[in-house]
Amino acid sequence: MPLYDQEALEKFRLSGKILRETREEMRGYVHENMPIIEICEKTEGLIRQKGGKPAFPCNVSINEVTAHYTSPPGDTSTIPPNSVVKVDLGVHVDGYVTDTAFTACFNPEYASMTETAQIALKAAIDTVTDGVSPSKIGGVIETTIKNRGFKPISNLCGHSVGRYLIHAGASIPNVHQVTFGKLRAGEIYAIEPFVTVREAYGAVDDAPQKTIFRLVKTKSTKSPQAKQLLKYIEDNFRTLPFAERWLQGVLPKEQHYDAFKELITTKAIMGYSVFVEITKKPVAQAEHTVLIKEKGCEVLT
Repeated sequence: MPLYDQEALEKFRLSGKILRETREEMRGYVHENMPIIEICEKTEGLIRQKGGKPAFPCNVSINEVTAHYTSPPGDTSTIPPNSVVKVDLGVHVDGYVTDTAFTACFNPEYASMTETAQIALKAAIDTVTDGVSPSKIGGVIETTIKNRGFKPISNLCGHSVGRYLIHAGASIPNVHQVTFGKLRAGEIYAIEPFVTVREAYGAVDDAPQKTIFRLVKTKSTKSPQAKQLLKYIEDNFRTLPFAERWLQGVLPKEQHYDAFKELITTKAIMGYSVFVEITKKPVAQAEHTVLIKEKGCEVLT
């Protein structure tokens, strides 16, 4: 994995500062019955106001929906009463990505589960140092969660981040499993425990819906409209995920649908499936991005 010079590290730190400030503002903003699209657009707007760019669309994942839901254009869905709402947000500054998440819990029954995600995250961060194995961190996360009477999501994991890369190749599991390699000083990782109730299956599956997309490769297109849309995606998002909302206005409304569909059909772009807990049980999440040091780590977010 690449190690970063001082200039790059300062951009990571600025990215993390913008993200931390945005997360804390949004923590007090999210409430029951509000439109999900309002949360997405407010988060992304704050990031831009503060001098960053969204590294990916703001995810607002409710109850058993665990990750990868952002509002599509014209979304009319709202935050249900008594729900568990995960808000996952990312920033990049000149491509240098940081990633964080919090859970807004509006159901007292799941307050302890939500708190457990934070406690497991802290335990993981306290374990991080130069030379530690990802499997050890995963074991700490799993043990912390189970000791509090809950269950980790076994098939989601933390990940290294890089320049214009949200998943830069290395992973940190949320359960103890055999992994190869070690974390090294100078590397940057997002650590994100996902927690569900004990009686849940404890894993996610793909739902049919896709609301977040990414450029796969530049291809020749049949229509000039698809070509124009693809160029906009390349120029503005590069390898980073984007929302269809972000493409509104690039083409006249009546041309957008066919052009977007062409890019998906030709596999110029791909969609990420929304993740749902297999037994439809609620899930909580907490996340920070950290810079590995020779002793311990620096929390960037």
